[in-house]
Amino acid sequence: MHGRNSDTWFDEEVAGCCLADKRLGRRLRQLVERMGGSIGASIPLASQDWANTKAAYRVFSKDRVGEADILAGHFQSTRGRFVAASGPILVLQDTTEFSTPTVTAALLRWPEGCKS
Repeated sequence: MHGRNSDTWFDEEVAGCCLADKRLGRRLRQLVERMGGSIGASIPLASQDWANTKAAYRVFSKDRVGEADILAGHFQSTRGRFVAASGPILVLQDTTEFSTPTVTAALLRWPEGCKS
């Protein structure tokens, strides 16, 4: 995060998300912040209470919200960091949850309805 506060980082990571409803965007931002504070934790543990857990699962269960919609902001931020880098970039992965076709497809296109 190089000198930026975590709130700014969370805002930048979700800014490019293309969700149909502003409320979903706010909920996703809150969820990303909770998950960021509990790396590796399950959604119920990171959510800290039943209301937040239910809200997180409601976001993920919406027909209007897909994986590409949720990850669009992160991919946009990642592209920006790559462009801004002046030296070599190391791409490290944990192969236990890495899905190349999905990641590649999401990196190469904008979700429908989003402006570039």
